[in-house]
Amino acid sequence: MSLNFDKVVIIGVGLIGGSFALALKAAGSVRHLVGIGRTSGSISKALALGVIDEGAEDMAAARGADLVLIATPVGQIVPVMRALAPHLGEQTVVTDAGSTKRDVVAHAKNHLGGAFERFVPAHPIAGAEHSGVEAASATLYHRHKVVLTPLPQTRISAIGVVRSAWEACGATVQTMQPEQHDEIFAAVSHLPHLLAFALVDDIAGHANAGQLFEHAAGGFRDFTRIASSHPEMWRDICIANRDALLRELSGYEAKLASLREILERADAPALEAVFDRARVARNRWLESTK
Repeated sequence: MSLNFDKVVIIGVGLIGGSFALALKAAGSVRHLVGIGRTSGSISKALALGVIDEGAEDMAAARGADLVLIATPVGQIVPVMRALAPHLGEQTVVTDAGSTKRDVVAHAKNHLGGAFERFVPAHPIAGAEHSGVEAASATLYHRHKVVLTPLPQTRISAIGVVRSAWEACGATVQTMQPEQHDEIFAAVSHLPHLLAFALVDDIAGHANAGQLFEHAAGGFRDFTRIASSHPEMWRDICIANRDALLRELSGYEAKLASLREILERADAPALEAVFDRARVARNRWLESTK
């Protein structure tokens, strides 16, 4: 289904929201794009860059919108939904771009009122280590997945609207249950971010941190790239999905304990076997993404 939107409102015009705006514009899928932000500075920047056509700090700007995207950190979802709900028209479809879904669904059920059946939870699987509207790109979502996690009460027509919007951005859309989503991304997204932040923080705490960073090369850069991500956003994600993340962290701790035992007994064959399994699994994954 292909749609042309008369008015789209994006709450939180940073990397994710800004790229959504630019992608819809590039596709010719929207006539008027409104950005709502916490500060006039961020909105002014988005206007100056041509990412949005109109800026506002009041949720009343969402009146008359065909589609509203909430692209704030998940920790801001509750106050945003509370302020947004009174201004939603009877046909306005609402979606989000949060990296967790069970908590977002619960908040939407509690705070969106009658608009809950027109709320389609979504998670674009794309991003960059840099944040802010300056990093936004019209091609950020090209050939990337977007996961929708609709509920039984979600209107089919609303799902179609959100699917159409993301497909216009160049994304491939999939659906799954909110619980399944959070379990999967605790393992392949939230845990890696936690580990990258932890490693850099650990190195930075060494007495000779300057010397260590001076000699860090490609491997360290590749492993820790995502530690340059937005701290507030990832704080909120980890807290919101902490149950699933704690389970994954426990499994990883067990793997580290096993590796420690292997090193302590200098078991070269066992260590190589772990490395080989990991290499084969990663190469298989890379081949599947081509």
